[in-house]
Amino acid sequence: MMGDIPLSVLIASVLAASAPLIIIALGEMITEKSGVINLSLDGVVLFSAMIAFVVAKETGSLTAGFLAGGLAGMTTGLIVGYFSIYLHLSQVAVGFALSLLCRDLAYFLGNPYSRVQGPTLLASKLPFYDALPQSLQKILTQPLTVHIAFALLAFLIWFFKSSRTGLQLRSVGENPAAAFARGLNPNRIQMLSVLAGSFLVGIGGAAYSLSLKPGWGRPQGAEGVGWIALALVIFGSWQPMRVVMGAMLFAFLQVCGIGLQGLFPSIPSQVFQTAPFPLMIFTLIFMHYSTRKTRKHGEAESGLHKWLGILFMSRAPKSLGKSYRQQ
Repeated sequence: MMGDIPLSVLIASVLAASAPLIIIALGEMITEKSGVINLSLDGVVLFSAMIAFVVAKETGSLTAGFLAGGLAGMTTGLIVGYFSIYLHLSQVAVGFALSLLCRDLAYFLGNPYSRVQGPTLLASKLPFYDALPQSLQKILTQPLTVHIAFALLAFLIWFFKSSRTGLQLRSVGENPAAAFARGLNPNRIQMLSVLAGSFLVGIGGAAYSLSLKPGWGRPQGAEGVGWIALALVIFGSWQPMRVVMGAMLFAFLQVCGIGLQGLFPSIPSQVFQTAPFPLMIFTLIFMHYSTRKTRKHGEAESGLHKWLGILFMSRAPKSLGKSYRQQ
């Protein structure tokens, strides 16, 4: 327990808070596995969250809202992919500029819907709910986004390890010229990867405005999430399980911040709201330092540094961020 919060409630809260970030980070991981880095995430999350809420509000359909959010993310992915893959412009510059554009568009176009009540995705019970212990009932009674996030994790573990398409995607990310020599089309594979990853980013954005932080406004509550997702992919070593572990750690810090507000009412609430971001950054820096030390000393290193090196050793796709000109 943390304060007066039962352990089962704490776990349930962490699962619910981490689900959108898991979907976003895994979407970006798909993109980066192909060799393309998309720095527009932070703006795209806000833009897709706004689009999803507006569509769900106007249609009264959560399904339409989530689909619209995914398509909004895919549209931005199309822009990133076209300029980066086919026009060979800087992936960093394109992504950063698009992030700022999407953020401003989200606030401007979504202003009429600010603080307007709309549909919300509620937690649902599993078919075998009544047969579970009470503590598990609290943990597993979650919005559909939580189940989607962990189903996506299981799928991507299989996809990158065992499927032919996943192996082809990874080969393009490592060496697009060699993949082309084997008869693959690196540009097409990269574009499809960017579109698929961006669609998931849009779904994650929709999960904020339709489930985790229902509604639209400024601030929305998802500001900065895109940058955290980018950091999680890098420090998660482009491995699905490690990325998810990092997302759950960030969610845990957020939930702890909410719980600590009640324990220390004299401290401004803004301190606890922003604290997870620097804490997460310091944690990632510590991991990075530890893994660098492990690589430097090799087998001579032992203890904490050795295990951190095993868990968080970074292995970036060799062509990440590099423009490939297909002949």
